Amino acid sequence: MDIHGFLVDPTRAGNKGKYCRSRLNGVKLSPVSTDLGELMNRCRDSGLRRTKALEVLLDTLLKADRPMTLARLQKSRTLSSQCDKATIYRLLHRLADAGIVRRLGLHERAAYFALVIPDQHRDYLICTGCGTIDPIEAPCPVHHLEDEIRTKTGYQNLYHELEFFGTCPKCA
Repeated sequence: MDIHGFLVDPTRAGNKGKYCRSRLNGVKLSPVSTDLGELMNRCRDSGLRRTKALEVLLDTLLKADRPMTLARLQKSRTLSSQCDKATIYRLLHRLADAGIVRRLGLHERAAYFALVIPDQHRDYLICTGCGTIDPIEAPCPVHHLEDEIRTKTGYQNLYHELEFFGTCPKCA
């Protein structure tokens, strides 16, 4: 998957990093629920090598209640003991290219990274003041429209990403 939550077509995964992109249909908002084994299988299927640093990074993201910045990930004791900032950065970008994490954030601010869990959809609120990113814990109003567009146009692998920008209560 890439940073937009696309699935890598395994028939093209060996094509020198040029992935065919498709999106899961019928994704629903729900709490993140998966385990490290499932994530490692997705990494393996995407051609990523299993390393201790990769396992610890995925476990850290899995346990996080919200997207995390590179700086926050680096401060994690278990992760910082396994690898340096450059390794975390490279792993995050490989995971984003494979569609296992999604990159979020304002263009001029640090990027945030969140796991992409198949069959689960997350939309986010992003503060334009401090850059805080919070998941929206409400049903996505666009799924019905997405289904209607798919039916009327014949488009396949249709997806959307919804990010709301505003000022959080602390910055207001």
